[in-house]
Amino acid sequence: MDKEKKTEIITQFRLKENDSGSVEVQVALLSERINRLTEHLKLYPQDRHSRHALHGVIGQRRRFLGYLNRTAPERYYSLINRLSLRE
Repeated sequence: MDKEKKTEIITQFRLKENDSGSVEVQVALLSERINRLTEHLKLYPQDRHSRHALHGVIGQRRRFLGYLNRTAPERYYSLINRLSLRE
């Protein structure tokens, strides 16, 4: 992911100024990485290393979303709607 795309995601999902580590930002960055790995695996379905990395990133995003759902459910539902993760 290039630097411009990363800063764009951070500014879109941050909670306040100079926020780059909140759960919302991290989930958004992980979602972008998941989308990129998914597109890569569509072209190269036999790439086992990338598939393993995809499963790790999905698990990490899942843990972040579980934490957010436990601590702040209203922020959780807002985030999954913004990212259109669950329908």
